[in-house]
Amino acid sequence: MTKPSRTAWAAAVHRAAHQILEKGSIFADPLALRILGEEAETITRESEERMSGRRMRLFVACRSRFAEDALAAAIENGVRQLVVLGAGLDTFAYRNPYSDRLHVFEVDHPATQDWKRQRLQDAGISVSSSLTFIPVDFEQQTLATEMAANSSFDPLAQTFFAWLGVVPYLTEEAIWSTLDFVASLPGGAHVVFDYSDPPDTLPPDEKALHEERGTRVSALGEPWITHFTADELRTKLATLGFRDVEDLGPSEIRARYLPHRPGITRDNGGHYLRATTIRDRS
Repeated sequence: MTKPSRTAWAAAVHRAAHQILEKGSIFADPLALRILGEEAETITRESEERMSGRRMRLFVACRSRFAEDALAAAIENGVRQLVVLGAGLDTFAYRNPYSDRLHVFEVDHPATQDWKRQRLQDAGISVSSSLTFIPVDFEQQTLATEMAANSSFDPLAQTFFAWLGVVPYLTEEAIWSTLDFVASLPGGAHVVFDYSDPPDTLPPDEKALHEERGTRVSALGEPWITHFTADELRTKLATLGFRDVEDLGPSEIRARYLPHRPGITRDNGGHYLRATTIRDRS
């Protein structure tokens, strides 16, 4: 890939549109619109031009809320490093309320990372000294090698990995290689990521919706490759050394974040997962 990720742009549009259309009621991000460099009307139109726009917008907003809530809890329990895998246009590092005690590493494909750094410059968003950029092509390089090569990263420090909107686009080999590295860190680690159920396990209407979305991202050159069932994923994570696994499926996501939104009635097969290698999180 020599061009920046189109799906990273789409996710950023959903985050920004949530600030406009739902006033950031689920997930507040004051930089979401600014980093895009677009007018609010344009962002709103891009988010709602498809029938599935609202569902995906809320899924993305809830996903970010889930990750940042988990991060806040982990910081209180000793996390001192955050690694944002496939960072795209994520803005946490530029509004980091823990900058005095949390070092952030943004890991992404070189083309996407270069594009983001230009977007930051154009938007006048400053880059803190508590942020380090690490370019990695997950299909060509290993996270372990690239993190080890960076002197700012301390494998003995408790670390949180946020991996949002990335896993479905990777091969299983790349996914397990990354998770194996996370689990191997001697300082202990936490990880949050999202994934989707295999299409064949979905009800017919959900399967059709999934396939429509899959066709769209494939046309962008970023096809969905990997899906998991909850049971197989939990088993594999335990084998790697993860514990305390929290897995929110569609119904749990709605119950936690969207209890008063009756229009969200479909299960889209998306999950948010949090796991840790830390034995005692009290």
